[in-house]
Amino acid sequence: MEPDAVRITTEEVRHIAALARVGMTEDDIERMRDQMSNILEQFDALSQVDTEGVEPTSHSAEVRTVMRDDRIEPSADRESILSNAPHRQDDLIRVRAVLE
Repeated sequence: MEPDAVRITTEEVRHIAALARVGMTEDDIERMRDQMSNILEQFDALSQVDTEGVEPTSHSAEVRTVMRDDRIEPSADRESILSNAPHRQDDLIRVRAVLE
């Protein structure tokens, strides 16, 4: 590991675990300290990449929508829909209760 690498302390891991209300053994704390330090090192490496002149993007590849445009279309006739209902009450479909 480089001397200027970001390191998380054991106390910081304990504090984060306490805030998250997560119980951790000493082995868990050590493992988490190493993993969190590694993650921060990766972010540090990314922050050193020269992005001058690179246009911001939300995706690494071109994304196009395959959805159709929303259009208002007439709905099915209410009476024809209700005519298929096995049990009907006025303009509603009657179903058995699902909660007691």
